[in-house]
Amino acid sequence: MSEIKLDQALCFKMRIGILILVLLLAGCGSYPFGPDTVVTADSGSCVVLLHGIRRSKDSMLRIEDALKDANYIVWNEGYPSTKAPIQKLAATYVAKGVEFCRNQGASKIHFVTHSLGGILVRQYLQANAVPAGSRAVMLSPPNKGSVLVDKLKKYSLYRRVMGPAGEQLGTDAASVLDRLAPIAIEVGVIAGKSGLAPWFSPYIPGKDDGMVSIEQTKLPEMRDFIVIKSSHWFIMQNAQAVAQALYFLKYGKFKR
Repeated sequence: MSEIKLDQALCFKMRIGILILVLLLAGCGSYPFGPDTVVTADSGSCVVLLHGIRRSKDSMLRIEDALKDANYIVWNEGYPSTKAPIQKLAATYVAKGVEFCRNQGASKIHFVTHSLGGILVRQYLQANAVPAGSRAVMLSPPNKGSVLVDKLKKYSLYRRVMGPAGEQLGTDAASVLDRLAPIAIEVGVIAGKSGLAPWFSPYIPGKDDGMVSIEQTKLPEMRDFIVIKSSHWFIMQNAQAVAQALYFLKYGKFKR
């Protein structure tokens, strides 16, 4: 191989390496609030963490660490997001998290969720309650369904990869989202506005995070709403998202 071809191959590998590094560090950064903002848990507060579809509890570790540093009791366990429909996942795994918090004597049971995790909380709270003053922060939740799912779920590969719950996240009759009543808990929604999958954006109306449009994340009953620069897949590791989640749990609003 000539020197020119070697240089081209090396340049290509370097570009790929830089891209991977950018993706891995997408959520890195320092705490975005000033030192005058101290967020610590109210006594007896417990937080249930719920990751998104095809993710694991490891994806929520940054939030878990921040919550524990703020003296929250934290439940962060994985669940088989592609193996069962939303109703069964909520009844089994959200219930486990809530039970853990109750066993700790928690006076408030909060939730911090990513994507599908927020839908599981909404489903769970249709027939269950948590203590007064409990709050939920949803990161990039497809609360109004995703038109992208409508387009993709007709392909068998999508159905195999995303499972029953993945098929329920659309906007058509198969979706469970329009059938969920408002939940009796203070909700804060954090949406992303930059995507790492730009090939999907043309199929998503309005601004989006690469998977879900900003408008589709909203809930009528939400207490507060903000948009940050983040992709759907890395928002739970974004320093601003983490800080804002802790602020909402403490104060019931996001810091402007």
